[in-house]
Amino acid sequence: MTAFSPSQTSLDGVLLVDKPSGPTSHDVVRDIRKTFRIGKVGHGGTLDPNATGLLVILLGKGTKLSDRIMGGDKAYTGEMRLGRTTSTQDCDGETLEEKPWQDVTREQVEAQMAALTGDIFQTPPMVSAIKVNGVPLYKLARKGQEVERKQRFVHIYRMMLTVWAPPLVTFEVDCTKGTYVRTLAHDIGQALGCGACLDALRRTASGTFHVKDALPLEDILALTSNQLADRVIPLAQAAHAHLP
Repeated sequence: MTAFSPSQTSLDGVLLVDKPSGPTSHDVVRDIRKTFRIGKVGHGGTLDPNATGLLVILLGKGTKLSDRIMGGDKAYTGEMRLGRTTSTQDCDGETLEEKPWQDVTREQVEAQMAALTGDIFQTPPMVSAIKVNGVPLYKLARKGQEVERKQRFVHIYRMMLTVWAPPLVTFEVDCTKGTYVRTLAHDIGQALGCGACLDALRRTASGTFHVKDALPLEDILALTSNQLADRVIPLAQAAHAHLP
């Protein structure tokens, strides 16, 4: 393992990571903390394990920016599969229902995307980290329990179909924090009558940060101490970029 100087424990700021599919956001935080021996490491908004793309990592005093960065708008590219409804609203869940999708047109899907644009209320999926009476919903879901969830008010700035290759539909979405993109896919499928689930998701932006400026996790973990320092966005710069 590369030796790090004591100064690396006091790195303060933001590190942009391009997360691969597989690890949880907590796994990424843990790997960076252990590899670089940094005392305080957090993140500015969770990505599901199967999702890829921008994960904003907060180092040292940068963890104080957590609420501000989490509160920023988000941008994603995604792929939904028509004809399949699952227990988690994405491809990892148990198939609940399969229906014919062949009669669904591009125009119908685009119309449903347009209908979701603007202010909407979402019911969070059972398989999520939201807590009810202190217990994460996903833990209740594992026990086969389903509880009433409070609807969330979110705003969809834009949702646009980019590739039509049924049953797969690729799209882009710009939205406020707390939006469940897999729920958007699920709701579109329900409105169309054929069902749908999210097959893939990639976060491209969080607030003013963009994935094009991020480095893949594997590459970050291979950096030297000086190279890591060069990748960190200083605290003052990161804070200024997220002023309300």
